[in-house]
Amino acid sequence: MKGLVSALAIATALLGALPAAAEISDGAVKIGVLTDMSGVYSDITGKGSITAARMAVEDCLKAECQGMKIEVVSADHQNKADVGSAIAREWIDRQGVDVLADMSNASLQLAIPPLLKDKNRVGLFPGGTARLTGDACQPDHIVQWMWDTYVQVAGIANHLTKPGTKWYLVTADYALGHQLEADAKTLVTAKGGSYVGSVRHAFPAVDLSSQLLTAQGSGADLIALANAGGDTVAGIKTARDFGIGQDKQKLVAFFLTAMDVKSVGLASAQGTILTEGFYWNIDERTRAFSERFKTAHGAVPSAIQAGVYSSVRHYLKAVAAAKSDEAKTVIAKMRELPIEDDVVRNAKLREDGRMVHDFYVFQVKKPAESKGEWDLYDLVATIPGDQAFRPLAQSACPAIKK
Repeated sequence: MKGLVSALAIATALLGALPAAAEISDGAVKIGVLTDMSGVYSDITGKGSITAARMAVEDCLKAECQGMKIEVVSADHQNKADVGSAIAREWIDRQGVDVLADMSNASLQLAIPPLLKDKNRVGLFPGGTARLTGDACQPDHIVQWMWDTYVQVAGIANHLTKPGTKWYLVTADYALGHQLEADAKTLVTAKGGSYVGSVRHAFPAVDLSSQLLTAQGSGADLIALANAGGDTVAGIKTARDFGIGQDKQKLVAFFLTAMDVKSVGLASAQGTILTEGFYWNIDERTRAFSERFKTAHGAVPSAIQAGVYSSVRHYLKAVAAAKSDEAKTVIAKMRELPIEDDVVRNAKLREDGRMVHDFYVFQVKKPAESKGEWDLYDLVATIPGDQAFRPLAQSACPAIKK
C-alpha cells in the first residue's frame, strides 16, 4: 500500500510539473488595441491601428484561425502612462484580454511590460524605445516589431556618416527624444563622425524657430530632428522657412512618416532624408496590402499601423498553431514559426523579443517627381535586418545575458 501511495504521489508531482493542457482561455482570443485616438500620434496610430488589427483578424479567420472566436477592443491611452496602465489592468482583470497591441508612447511602453509579466499576458509593440528589448526587456511576454529608437537612427547615421561628418540634433525633451539623441551620439561617433551638440524643445512643441536657428548656426553638415508626430512636422516647416536643407546643410528626420510628409507637402519636405521599416510602395505585396488598408481607412498605412497588422497576424498564427493563448507558449511559437505576410521582408523574431527585417532609407521627392497622392519617397538604400538593428551580441536584455 505504501508503495502505491508513493507511486501516486510521484505521478501527481510529475503531472503538476507539466504545462497545463493547451487551450484558449474563455474560449476566445481577446485583443486590446491601446492607442492614441486624440493626440499628436493619432494619424499614425489611432483608428488606423484598430483597422489594422481587425484586418489581421479577418485574414487569420480565413486561414489558420478558421473556427476560432477572436475579439478586438480598443481605447485611447491619451499619451498618459497612468491612464494607459489603468485601462490595461481593467482589460486584463475584468475583460480577460489576452494580448495588448500598439501602445506607441514612450512612457507607456516602460509602464506596461511589468504588468504583462505579472499577469502573464502578451504585448505587441510595433515600435518604440529600444529599451523594450534592452534593459527593460520581457522576452517571454513582449515583442517589438517594426522599429525602435536605435534602428531609426542607425539606418540614417550609418548610411550618411563619414569620418568628420558633423551632426547637430533638435531633440524632444522626453523619453523618445532622449533615446534618439543617445543612440545618435553613439552611432555617429562609432562611424568617425562628429556630434557637435543638440538643443531640446518642450513636448509638444509650440515654436521651433529658436532651436532650428541654433542648429543652423552650429555649422553642422546634418541637422537631425529627434522627435516625432506634430513636432517633426513643425520642425520641417520651420526648417524650410529658414532655408535648412536647401544648401550644403542636409535635414534629417529620425521619425518621419508618409502621413507627416503628406501634411507638410512635398514643397516643404523635399530632400528630407528619413528611414522607415515600411512604405506602401516597396513591392507588389506592400502595394496590395496598402490598397486594402486605404479602402478601409482612407489613407495608406503608417509603419506603426502596418506593424500592428503584421504582429497581430503572426500572434494569431502562433495561437492557432499552439492551440493556446497562454503567453509564454504563444511567444515561443511566434519565434518558431516563419514570419510571412504582405508587410515585412526577410523577418525573424530573436530571443530578446526584437523582430529584425529589411529596413529602408528614403529621400522625400520633389513635387515634380511625384506621380500620385501618396508617391512621396525615393528609395535610397535597403538595409538587411542583421545590419540595421542593434546586434544581439550588444543586447542589454538581462534574460539574454543570463
